[in-house]
Amino acid sequence: MTEPAATWGDLYREHVAAVSALADGLSDDQLRTTVPASPAWTVHDVLAHLAGGCSDAVTGRMDGAPAPEWTARHVAERAELPVAELTAELRSHQDAIAASTVDNPRPAIVWDMAVHHADLHEALGLGELPEPMWRPVLDGVAPMKFGSTAPPEDVEPYELFRALFSRRSRTQMQAWGLPLSPEQLDELCIFGPREDDQPVP
Repeated sequence: MTEPAATWGDLYREHVAAVSALADGLSDDQLRTTVPASPAWTVHDVLAHLAGGCSDAVTGRMDGAPAPEWTARHVAERAELPVAELTAELRSHQDAIAASTVDNPRPAIVWDMAVHHADLHEALGLGELPEPMWRPVLDGVAPMKFGSTAPPEDVEPYELFRALFSRRSRTQMQAWGLPLSPEQLDELCIFGPREDDQPVP
């Protein structure tokens, strides 16, 4: 297990390095694999979104963000690019992204990277991300959803991280057996509830 990142910028760089290493070793079949967390996207599409999102953040091309049309543009513009170009684009902007996270308690672009990195792991059957790569995001998001109340101890922290970003279905969350109504469980999901069960490492 790696040591936890010291800053959001450090965490972002760790994800860029890990995603790049993962992507560079994938076969064509793996790149065409559908990502259940983003069922309209393949693995290649997720990589295109990550590259496009950081590029837009650095160049100020944020009209329409974070709507589906904005993310779809990332994918469409990079549909024919080889993985090496996508990972090069990611790496080229990492210092600027890291600088932008200084004194930002809610760095959405870092959280997005961590969530999609976990999406890739689950889609490819690679298990959970190392805890230091997702735990800071959970710790940053949980107070937004639970306030001063501690997150439920009966739920595995990784599962809570995934659920808060709408990566677990209503059925999967209800199976936790928490004393929360279906409506309260729905409200925990940043991107709204979902009906399709997700792969659990």
